[in-house]
Amino acid sequence: MILFSTIVDFIVGLKLAKQKNQTKRKILLLTSIFVNLGFLGFFKYYNFFLDNFISAFTLFGVAIKANSLNIILPVGISFYTFQTLSYTIDIYRRELKPTKDFIIFSAFVSFFPQLVAGPIERASNLLPQFYNKREFDSAKAIDGMRQILWGLFKKVVIADNCAEFANQIFNNSADMSGSTLVLGALFFTFQIYGDFSGYSDIAIGTARLFGFDLMRNFNFPYFSRDIAEFWRRWHISLSTWFRDYLYIPIGGSRGDTFNKVRNIFIIFIVSGFWHGANWTFIAWGALNAGYFLPLLLTKKNRNHLETVAQGKIFPSAKDFIFMVLTFTLTVFAWIFFRAENILHASSYISGIFSSSLFAFPKFTGMTRSFTTIVLIVVFMLIEWIGREQQFAIASLGLKWKRPLRFIFYYSLVFAIFFFGGKDQQFIYFQF
Repeated sequence: MILFSTIVDFIVGLKLAKQKNQTKRKILLLTSIFVNLGFLGFFKYYNFFLDNFISAFTLFGVAIKANSLNIILPVGISFYTFQTLSYTIDIYRRELKPTKDFIIFSAFVSFFPQLVAGPIERASNLLPQFYNKREFDSAKAIDGMRQILWGLFKKVVIADNCAEFANQIFNNSADMSGSTLVLGALFFTFQIYGDFSGYSDIAIGTARLFGFDLMRNFNFPYFSRDIAEFWRRWHISLSTWFRDYLYIPIGGSRGDTFNKVRNIFIIFIVSGFWHGANWTFIAWGALNAGYFLPLLLTKKNRNHLETVAQGKIFPSAKDFIFMVLTFTLTVFAWIFFRAENILHASSYISGIFSSSLFAFPKFTGMTRSFTTIVLIVVFMLIEWIGREQQFAIASLGLKWKRPLRFIFYYSLVFAIFFFGGKDQQFIYFQF
């Protein structure tokens, strides 16, 4: 399937560059879009649309018999589909010249470090790098190993430990107190960040070993002071893809209030739907649109472009309050992302806002979770210290004496082996 998409987009790219007739150029572009989104739609959304189609007619008393298919979602399809689409769209816009080397284009589409879970690369950034002569750069390799180490710590120590407790609480939410449900939401919040940004760090670091520079995918999102800043820092490759290829073409923030509101909801709901065929993802997207909208309408969506407390040890009281508020809104939205369905999300939230909210959290493994909470605190402190860097430990310890620096690195290695949680699949492999 990936080979078929690669062949189609390679041919379309070459023909787009030669074709001057605008109608024929549009047909070529639509061919690429229909092939790529057709595959994505069938494998990812066929059963979702079928089930909802049947449910809709059932409400009107019309019984429809249709069997859903046991479809296995190909790993990475959401990522390489968007990567190849950006290639043909950029050529259509005449912002990029196509490559005539099929091997290089194939390598761009299937580049193994980021194939299965991003970052979603642009051809303008990654494709030219395949033309460069491969020369080993020890400085890049060392930096790449450092980022891989931090990514492994995020995934194995933070995400996998949090997953155990988040799964236990979410899977038994009906029996949990409000305070325990809050704790479960917090565990998932750090699980998904450690899991996904950890993968991105490993992918970027691995690519750097081979002399490739991938785009940054996370920029310390949990230190954001509003939702607009959060989305500039979370899954950057996807957010910028939707901005450039969907949001701006449909009008962006231009036009009257109705158009602005419409476009914001379109971009966030589509972003939510990209994550999976479930109404919970659509609700998650719509909720984030609701968070974002007041900032856009009051023209405050670009208030926080710089790193929080830049050059300082501590944030101001105002920044701290805004960070806590933004983090709280994000945690609440993640409940929809993690829930099995809308009913589960609703009952989970109802359970939080109950009289048991102020009771002491209690669940099986509560004692063991204290170790994970301590690890999260240490993790966030290191992230805070390194928040102005490309990744948290990019420069941490570089000026220390060599023995001390290696003690720090081997402490992380020790933590990975000693505190590592049970093996958990990367969350974004399912998307």
